[in-house]
Amino acid sequence: MGKIERFEDLEAWKKARILTRDIYQITGQGNISKEFGLKDQLRRAAVSIMSNIAEGFERGGNKEFVQFLSIAKGSAGEVRSQLYVTLDAGFISQEVFESLYQDTTKIGQLIGGLMKYLSESKLKGIKYK
Repeated sequence: MGKIERFEDLEAWKKARILTRDIYQITGQGNISKEFGLKDQLRRAAVSIMSNIAEGFERGGNKEFVQFLSIAKGSAGEVRSQLYVTLDAGFISQEVFESLYQDTTKIGQLIGGLMKYLSESKLKGIKYK
């Protein structure tokens, strides 16, 4: 892994940002835009992924970063679960569901890989800055 200077350099954060943009776009139109609870929950979960990656990075230590990454990974699971609700309610097509589901799964995998790397790191301090 190369030297990471900012959380914006992390591939997981970059992909989470794109996912959040896509979620906002999809939930801002059609019938789902009127389903305030579902719309807001889906948006909050997507924002939580990128926010927890950023906050954990800024904490400055591997242990805390891994804790925040764990929360981000959990939020990715929440987004996937909420996508089923939007699909089952007829708010998104199967094609949109599959695309977003794959994107969210990839983000979870990237976060998991980063967690593993940080957890196995020999250094106790900052490894990523």
